[in-house]
Amino acid sequence: MVKKIKKWLSEGGKKRSGILLGIFVIMTGVLIYRVFSLQVIHGKEYAEDFNLKITKTRPLKSTRGNIYDRNGNLLAYNQLSNSVTLEDNGSYSGRREKNLSLNGEIYHLIQIIQKNGDTLDSDFHIKVDANDNYVFDLEENSTALNRFRADVFGKKTIEELKPEEKSATPDDIMNHLIDGKNESCFGLINSKTPYKETELKEAGLPKELSKSEQLSIVNVRYQLRLTEFMKYLSVTVARDVSDATVAAVKENQSDLQGVNIQEDSKRVYTDPEYFASILGYTGKPSAEELEELQAENKSYSSNSIIGKSGMEKFMETTLQGKDGEEKVVVDSGGKVLQVLKGSRREPTTGDNVYLSLDKDLQKAFYKILEQRIAGVLVFNLQNIKNIDKNVINDNSSFPIPIYDVYSALIDNSVIDISHFGKDDATQLEKNVLAKFNEKQRETFDKIQIELTGSKPKSYNDQSEEMQTYMTYIVDDMLTKDTGILDPDKIEKSDEVYKKWKDGTISLQEYLTYAASQNWIDITQISDEKTYLNSTEVYSSLARYISEKLSLDNNFSKLLYHYMIMDDIISGTDICQLLYDQNLLTKDDDEYQQFTTGKLTPFDLLRSKIEKLEITPAQLALDPCSGSIVVTDPNTGKLLACVSYPGYDNNKLANQMDASYFQKLNSDLSSPFYNKATQQRTAPGSTFKLVTTAAGLTEGVIDKNTTVNCTGRFGVGLVDPSDELNCVALSGHGPLSIVNAIKESCNVFFCTVAYKLGLDENNHFSQNLALSQIQKYANMFQLGEKTGIEITESKSQVTTTLPIPSAIGQATHSYTTVSLARYASTLENEGTNYKLSLLDKITDASDKTVRNIEPEVTGNVELANGTWDIIHEGMNKVAKKIPELNQLPVEVYGKTGTAEESDTRPNHGLFIGFAHGEGKEDIAMAIRIPYGYSSTNAAMVAKDILSYYYNVEDKDDVLTGVADSEGASNVRTD
Repeated sequence: MVKKIKKWLSEGGKKRSGILLGIFVIMTGVLIYRVFSLQVIHGKEYAEDFNLKITKTRPLKSTRGNIYDRNGNLLAYNQLSNSVTLEDNGSYSGRREKNLSLNGEIYHLIQIIQKNGDTLDSDFHIKVDANDNYVFDLEENSTALNRFRADVFGKKTIEELKPEEKSATPDDIMNHLIDGKNESCFGLINSKTPYKETELKEAGLPKELSKSEQLSIVNVRYQLRLTEFMKYLSVTVARDVSDATVAAVKENQSDLQGVNIQEDSKRVYTDPEYFASILGYTGKPSAEELEELQAENKSYSSNSIIGKSGMEKFMETTLQGKDGEEKVVVDSGGKVLQVLKGSRREPTTGDNVYLSLDKDLQKAFYKILEQRIAGVLVFNLQNIKNIDKNVINDNSSFPIPIYDVYSALIDNSVIDISHFGKDDATQLEKNVLAKFNEKQRETFDKIQIELTGSKPKSYNDQSEEMQTYMTYIVDDMLTKDTGILDPDKIEKSDEVYKKWKDGTISLQEYLTYAASQNWIDITQISDEKTYLNSTEVYSSLARYISEKLSLDNNFSKLLYHYMIMDDIISGTDICQLLYDQNLLTKDDDEYQQFTTGKLTPFDLLRSKIEKLEITPAQLALDPCSGSIVVTDPNTGKLLACVSYPGYDNNKLANQMDASYFQKLNSDLSSPFYNKATQQRTAPGSTFKLVTTAAGLTEGVIDKNTTVNCTGRFGVGLVDPSDELNCVALSGHGPLSIVNAIKESCNVFFCTVAYKLGLDENNHFSQNLALSQIQKYANMFQLGEKTGIEITESKSQVTTTLPIPSAIGQATHSYTTVSLARYASTLENEGTNYKLSLLDKITDASDKTVRNIEPEVTGNVELANGTWDIIHEGMNKVAKKIPELNQLPVEVYGKTGTAEESDTRPNHGLFIGFAHGEGKEDIAMAIRIPYGYSSTNAAMVAKDILSYYYNVEDKDDVLTGVADSEGASNVRTD
């Protein structure tokens, strides 16, 4: 046999095919041996060696710098806390096992966290509302919401979204994310191959999850998905957790793979209510914010904590500091195997920011403003049901009916109407809800008749109540809130549209016509994919309106308003609801007097407003807000920048309180809207000092020029449409410029504007007069931003009507900070400074890195005599006001009343400055929107100066109660 093999090999070796066959056999043998060696003999060793070759860099968070006031008082700092983190470092045989395992672990973790009173960290923009429905926490059609949809559906840009994705509802998104049949989603259910009961039990999951439980798991899984390709990076599940949660997590560590307790820091704000509008708050970056920050610093990630608004945002890169890093060894699945020794680079703490603000002044001036606004409310509050504002000629004389207060407590969600249906509701709450349900049924029946009945009434033939409902349906629900009725498609010249605006056709006729003209976006009200004719569109719209109104909280508040006005809900009921919901304390004599009938609802609520137990901000009536800006006129640095009302930014930083954010967002007093830097109104008579500068510099008047005020300007001189009344209807008589400033005489300053508009032929030119007024307003930079480091609206110098423009009306529109710079320039005689909230920057050891120096942005060149006249006039204004005249300091001021609504009170303004012994000079601007009279703003100035110059004991100024002393509803300028 051996001989035969040798012979065969000998013969085969002489042939080419044999040689090749031999080589093939040998190579095959070598390959088999090599594979056996790799997979069996050395398989484990080589696998570990391969894993050890993957090294990643993991960031270490830096600590944010602190924020101080000018005197070193801490305003924002970091407090050590504990966070629960999760790494997806498990090994799974497939997607199904991964979903079950992760969801079960997260479910267990969530139970631990919530059981101990802590909440999940969430940037997921879907919430569960009081009715157990999924809702967005962002406005429909907003860029932020569309960006969220793009992230959910894995699109790089909003433009890549398909139509059905761009219109996806909260339910659509949740159904998409929870279903395991979608490969990239989270598998809370699996509609294709449902989970078996044994699988769920093994994973530690219940048979069914509530909506809140589904949302919580999706929230964590969504965060994990954002770091899916960087498993070595942990995500934060809950921040600032209690010691009980820390202990519970550690006790269950063996069942919580990848879960850790990480030492962290949370941002804390001292005295948040007073500084929130300045400091802002921190949070995780949006996609747009992250892209912008990464262009400047690549170290930012989706898990970074950044400044979202205010100085936190403006000084972000200064405060942020520099992250450290360490190198970790991970396997091919991203699981951390080892931290490399010597690879750790410690993070660097961010720099500290010192503001120019004085903490004590900021707090004091905020309290003064609130006391004075409450005083105006109390002064004008009357025990009446309503007023007809259309028959009151003077906007300063609108009383505030007590029924407005009753309604306001529900309108602004002080009384929580959603609690009426809760298990722990009081008997009164249940009774009120029963009455509401009856009212709702009756109202919906009437609306249904108007929508679908054969004989609908025209708008003008409806009751005032039904007109309100119809206006709400068209203007709010269908247009502003949803865009179903597209204002861009509506032809304003259309005759039917004009009839609707005139009130001569019915709601049904208007909406039916709108459907026929394709003014209605059918995609939002019907799931039909086929073409719908106009009749079908209207039918869908009518159904939509009926269904939507029943869930519309704002419409419910309208129903409550009319229930109050019809005394279905009494004033006594409203007061008792405040006690039932613990909004007022029962531990005082007033409660006993109220329950025994010795104190009427009017007297009780008036007293609670006086004591600031119910604040102007809560009521959101006129007035409910205000602003104060106080500057150092020689540097442009702000000593105080008050926006009332404020809010608690501690509830928005770190782990945002979504319900609190929503409450602020819907608050009718608009706490997020900075009244000092963003709100604009006409300046009223405070502008007359610009007109003074223009008249004197252009030579149309001098110090001795006299104008005889008869009470009305322009009779026989200008077009009747340009005629204006003076504040003194009987006239001031002959006045010079100084006394014209003192008396705030409209006739004098309108005359100046007229003279500024006379051409070489002595003919009045509107354009010439307007250009002169604009020229001097721009010299004071009233139409420019002040440069303040937080969000600021651009003021607007008037663009028309020179005669009313000369007295601060027409289209002038200025922020309070703009008026404060104007006051500063008046004080220092011509230097326009960039306004600044910054004093200096220091490093972590408090060594000064940079001092923020004053910056001049322009100069107003006026003759010395002109400045003297302006100052003399301002001084006489202050002396005319008894409360200011009594102060032992030199006060210079100008009041202003701006009328911008026929149905609301006028705005009250005051600008000025003061010199006093032992203190630096200050300039200021004060505005109380819809504050009735400029006198009320001047009373704020009086309190500011009393506090700043120590004229009165601080406790006598900051009483903590409404201050009606000197309050007025009389127009004086």
